[in-house]
Amino acid sequence: MKFSIGGPLKLAFRPWVEGLENIPAEGPAILASNHLSFSDSFFLPAVLDRKVTFIAKAEYFTTPGVKGRMTAAFFKGVGQLPVDRSGGRGAGEAAIKSGVDVIERGELFGIYPEGTRSPDGRLYRGKPGGLARVALATGAPVIPVAMIDTEKIQPPGKVMPKLMRPGIRIGRPLDFSRYNGMEHDRFVLRAVTDEVMYEIMKLSGQEYVDIYATAAKRQIADEAKAQKQALKEAQKEAEQAQKEAAQAEKQTEKDEKERSDS
Repeated sequence: MKFSIGGPLKLAFRPWVEGLENIPAEGPAILASNHLSFSDSFFLPAVLDRKVTFIAKAEYFTTPGVKGRMTAAFFKGVGQLPVDRSGGRGAGEAAIKSGVDVIERGELFGIYPEGTRSPDGRLYRGKPGGLARVALATGAPVIPVAMIDTEKIQPPGKVMPKLMRPGIRIGRPLDFSRYNGMEHDRFVLRAVTDEVMYEIMKLSGQEYVDIYATAAKRQIADEAKAQKQALKEAQKEAEQAQKEAAQAEKQTEKDEKERSDS
């Protein structure tokens, strides 16, 4: 996959990279990245010599039809791990176990602490479950990563990607060994996650928003729904006004005709 997709990807988009020396040549590490675009999971592995294993939503592996089978084959080929996000706590535990398994094999584990893509290019609050618990359970270093401008390559609704240079900034590894054995302490999990998000913010230069991206998406969807409903009501009021104006004009013409007849 690195040769068949990574090579052409680098040739076409020419991504620039800073901090590549912070990726260990061997041994386990956690790559914690901001998440701007679907393409993040392609550009980051493409610029690294080592394999990076991300967790991906199970729908990518279970969608029926020819397109679904092709998508599943692709994600399996690039080493993505399916995780069912609909199962609440059980799904979260499965994601954590997947990450621990990758680290215990001495590999690189990629994770997006925000839990989903940013809806507007800003950096949102990191979720304190997967990232922090895998880091504390394994003792693996956490390497903050900032994807730059990947959301501009293929904005929502656009079919053809825009040829431009995205960037990748890789920070220095963070050591959380001081919290060993505290992976079930929610205050420690929050502290670890916030420290990683702060480093990502410094690398990316993004505006930080202290709410979860999932909540922001719901808020944006609710606002869009409200605007649509307001527009619909405004159109209805305008049509009613036009109807009343037409009736008034018709009544005026009738009154004038009656006066002229008399």
